[in-house]
Amino acid sequence: MTALPASPAPSGAPDLDASPITRAGYSVRPATWLERLATLLRWPATAALLLGMLYLVFLIYSAGQTAWAAGVLTLGSAAAYVYLSRGPFAWRYLFPGLAGMGVFIAFPLLYTAQIGFTNYSSTHLLGESRVRAYLLEQQDAVESQVLRYSLHADGAEFRLALRDADAADDAPPRWVSPPLALRRAGKPLTVALTPAATEHLPLQSPLQAALPLTELIKHRDALAALTLTLPDGSALHYLGLREFGPTRPLWTAQAAGSLRREADGAVFLPNRDTGFFERPLPDGGVETLQPGFKAFIGWGNYARMLLDADFRGPFLAIFSWTVVFSALTVLCATAIGMLLAVLLNWEGLKFRTTYRTLLFLPYAVPGFISILVFKGLFNQNFGEINAILDALFGVKPAWFADPLLAKLMLLIVNVWLGYPYIMILCSGLLKAIPADLYEASALAGAGPLTNFLRITAPLIIKPLAPLLVSAFAFNFNNFVLIALLTDGRPDFLSTKIPAGQTDILVSYTYRIAFRDSGSDFGLAAAISTLIFILVAALSLINLRLSARAQRS
Repeated sequence: MTALPASPAPSGAPDLDASPITRAGYSVRPATWLERLATLLRWPATAALLLGMLYLVFLIYSAGQTAWAAGVLTLGSAAAYVYLSRGPFAWRYLFPGLAGMGVFIAFPLLYTAQIGFTNYSSTHLLGESRVRAYLLEQQDAVESQVLRYSLHADGAEFRLALRDADAADDAPPRWVSPPLALRRAGKPLTVALTPAATEHLPLQSPLQAALPLTELIKHRDALAALTLTLPDGSALHYLGLREFGPTRPLWTAQAAGSLRREADGAVFLPNRDTGFFERPLPDGGVETLQPGFKAFIGWGNYARMLLDADFRGPFLAIFSWTVVFSALTVLCATAIGMLLAVLLNWEGLKFRTTYRTLLFLPYAVPGFISILVFKGLFNQNFGEINAILDALFGVKPAWFADPLLAKLMLLIVNVWLGYPYIMILCSGLLKAIPADLYEASALAGAGPLTNFLRITAPLIIKPLAPLLVSAFAFNFNNFVLIALLTDGRPDFLSTKIPAGQTDILVSYTYRIAFRDSGSDFGLAAAISTLIFILVAALSLINLRLSARAQRS
């Protein structure tokens, strides 16, 4: 049987063996093995990611963090919808940026603002339910039933021997435990004790010598996990390196969330205004329990800034100094930088490039190095500045002890660090001013001062204004300078919360939150929110000025 010859393909039919395949005028490249593998693994990988996200949500919820679990679930569900649905393709590119803004900008801002309405501090770290649970877990030893114990090696394992608290060390034990593998212990373990008189030791009898204190310390964690039970059902718990004994709760829960102290029957009620469990005393005082709990206090922190006389004085002084410090820094740095830029723009000045390089050096050197160098230069006893002043005028100012001199020192150092930036900006802006204006001014007989006031300054100040507002906002939060140079010192005297006369708002907030004031996070968050509002207002002004400069 002979094979028939293959008939030629009809005219216009696609050649399926060709590579690439051509259909309807389009070139279709065959899928590679890697692309086929990616197609096969797409949905299994997607399902695995979704299951992992749900498991993470479950773990967070199991830890008692319901709000965090809801947030993770919402974010994960939004991501799944964006990338798995057939919606607008552009959202797949926008979602990471929007999610990042929400997680790293909006959420910290809202969380900080929320803390500002609470009494959150080092004494109010936990929620009310967790503080109540912590107090209910407190146990007290029953002193009359405490037993001393000794630990004895028994081959590769150990035995506990318990005696009365007043018994001699060589007295026979009352209770003996079975062999325990303490080296592998660590999880909670319940062990039944038997009377020593009926105990038959299978390996060695009598017990070996008791292990010294150093060995007990090695097995402390394993011993603390033991619960020893007596034949009558009573339980003995680890009380220290020498004792086991029964315990009883210090507190019991009562109605309306109150707690009853077992020792005297006193009842403590939660005060959600102060964040403590309290009870009134006969003399009119109040007894409080530690720790306190976090509570919502509304506008209490903001009212404290304005209504508490002891706090309001230093706060308003620091706020005023912050504004003055930022404004004077920008004003002086702008004046010096603009003057130097105008001088360096003079074509008749020789070595202009060298001068410009030298004057730019303060901006090129890292700021913290310059600040620490100035801290040494202003040292009252050994600094070069006081050495020169002492040689010329016979004075050695106390730069770090006198409040006025400390503020002046801060301004000098900050202007030194800031004028090169303004100088560079003005140098660029001067290049954009047409030379015809100065030529016409020269023909009219105007001098350099007139040229500056009538031509240079008006043409520079408009595009420079948004940058000056930005510089003001930067110095409003110039924490590094204050922290490295004066640390806010010298301090105000007789204040409730320690405050420095050279502190600005941001350094004062740091001190309140992390250093001298009991970590009052709620008050610090309220001040931080106020700073954000002020800086946001400055940013809006900056945007308005930028838009106006572009239109003009």
